[in-house]
Amino acid sequence: MEMIDAIMKWIVAPVTAFVFLLHRTQQQHTTDIAVLRATMSEQKQAHDREIKEIRDSFARVMSKLDTIEQALRK
Repeated sequence: MEMIDAIMKWIVAPVTAFVFLLHRTQQQHTTDIAVLRATMSEQKQAHDREIKEIRDSFARVMSKLDTIEQALRK
């Protein structure tokens, strides 16, 4: 009985505590990764919208330049 008590104190309890700490750390990392993914997704969407707006603006500018060129050729 004394041997089982010693094994529980010096082997099982520390291993259990270590596994519990690993589990908590892993859960925190999972949460951090989920937050980073959500943030990255929002930033990507914002970037894509900005690029689309720039393309549209550039197309409008080029269209206006074409009309000015056509007017000057007349």
